[in-house]
This record gives sequence, structure tokens and C-alpha cells, in this order.
Amino acid sequence: MPGSGKSTVGVLLAKRLGLGFIDTDLLIQEQAGRTLQDIVDQDGYEALRHLEEQVLLKLDVRHKVISTGGSAVYSARAMEHLRSSGTLVFLDIPLELVIERIGDHSMRGISRRPDQSLAALFEERFALYSRYADLTVKGEGLSQDEVCEAVVSAL
Repeated sequence: MPGSGKSTVGVLLAKRLGLGFIDTDLLIQEQAGRTLQDIVDQDGYEALRHLEEQVLLKLDVRHKVISTGGSAVYSARAMEHLRSSGTLVFLDIPLELVIERIGDHSMRGISRRPDQSLAALFEERFALYSRYADLTVKGEGLSQDEVCEAVVSAL
């Protein structure tokens, strides 16, 4: 989910482990030449999901920490590709904390159906994140450094 700390904790983790870091949201924007929100607004949420899948399937995932966009879990192929050379980590935070961290999410480029509430999206994705995760780290009440340490300890 947006606001879970994927990008920030990912950078900290990559530094701690001496690995490369990739933020797929940035790769998608670079490939498309526009923001995630522009993609959703102009082409729809399914287009963003498709682009994310394409970007993920092209990645060399060895020796890297990868911060995926939140909709990566909608692609079984992409998730298996990520799992092929690494450990899938779910940074689990409650919906209330997601809302607190992201504030007005209308411009975040979140891939969701137009009629879908953030709460419904959270519930839907939680089930998918839980299914694919090799490791779940609860982030509520922890600083980003503490979440990083929790991931390192669990690995």
C-alpha cells in the first residue's frame, strides 16, 4: 500500500545489505514519460497495472532491493519473477496509518477502480500481499530504521 514505507525502507535496506535499489514506480514513470496519476487519469487503472507488470518482468532482480508499486500483487507472473531470486517482504501497516501517511491520495497514482474506496482497496491488497509474502514485518509504531532492522533480523 502507499505509505507503507516501501521506498524509504527499501533504500535503507539496500544500504545496510550492500545491494542495489530499484523503485518500480520511478521506472514506470520513466518508461511512460508521465506520472502514475496521469496514466490512471488518461488510460485507466488497468493500464497502470499492465505497465507495472511489464516493468517488473523485465527486471534483473538479483542482488537488489526492489520497491514495487502497490499493484504489483495483481500479477502472479510478476510476483513469481520477483520470488525467483529473492524474498518477498510485506511491510504491514494498518489502514489508519496508511491514511495518516498519504493524506490526500487523489494524486498518488493509485491503481484502483474508480468506484473503489481506499478501505476496500486495502482489504483486497492485504489478502494478496499476505498470499505472496515470504516475510511479513509489522511497521506500526516503528521508525523506518526499526522496520529496516526488523527485516534484516527476519532475513
